[in-house]
Amino acid sequence: MNIVDAIILGLLQALTEFLPISSSAHLRVVGELLGQDPGAAFTAITQIGTELAVLVYFRRDIVRIIGAWWRALPGLWHAASGQKSRHSGAALADPDARLGWMIIVGSLPIVGLGVLFEEAIDSALRNLWITATMLIVFGLILGWADRRGANTKTLRHMRWGEAVLYGLSQAAALVPGVSRSGGTITAGRLMGFQRAEAARYSFLLAMPAVFGAGLYKLFKGDSSGVSVGAVPTLVATIIAFVVGYIVIVGFLKFVQTRTFVPFVLYRIVFGFVVIGLLLGGIVPALPSFVS
Repeated sequence: MNIVDAIILGLLQALTEFLPISSSAHLRVVGELLGQDPGAAFTAITQIGTELAVLVYFRRDIVRIIGAWWRALPGLWHAASGQKSRHSGAALADPDARLGWMIIVGSLPIVGLGVLFEEAIDSALRNLWITATMLIVFGLILGWADRRGANTKTLRHMRWGEAVLYGLSQAAALVPGVSRSGGTITAGRLMGFQRAEAARYSFLLAMPAVFGAGLYKLFKGDSSGVSVGAVPTLVATIIAFVVGYIVIVGFLKFVQTRTFVPFVLYRIVFGFVVIGLLLGGIVPALPSFVS
């Protein structure tokens, strides 16, 4: 992969990671058109760049959540061991501490399923017929959920069962075309969370999983057989960080006053474009090269 291709794919990663349109689907399709399949490892590592943008943008929220979670640990320990103390009753009373634990709980499904089905995720599930189908089907589900959702709840109203559902919806995005943000935002809207709150939690929930996956792939390598140089990967990751930050700002402003309908329509159109490319023989269903 040359630097120009890396710049294009880094921009693509940043522009699509936070929107409910599946960054992995775009990287797969555009990578094929460029003659450069980025591979699952490249995708996971460049996602670290976009998640660093999340870390910077939400730094105050993150520091507050981690601080509250840490302060609640002694009380949780006392409550679990049956000891009574002035801390035990308030172990999960702090909304930020509860949110911290819910993010941990919500991260477990994608970690477990990601490890269990790693080989399939890196190979068979990258079939573009699957990707196109997921783009269309989950686009329709997002549209239905956004129309049906009550748009009343905030993250302070979240229950433990909802945290688990959020986690399962994020795990569904292990299949390219589903979209991690699309899955979690869809779940949030179905449960009645406000659009901006659903988007905000989608960002926060992604951080442990994306950082973990990126670091894991960085040290382990790509089992799909695709190899991308360190310099192109670094360039793409830096671009993903800078442009990703700009996208976060714009997206959160957008969902304050608008619905997700434009993203639904885009997903459906893009899904049929992918099908057209496949039927026309322009791109193969599975990666056709090693770079």
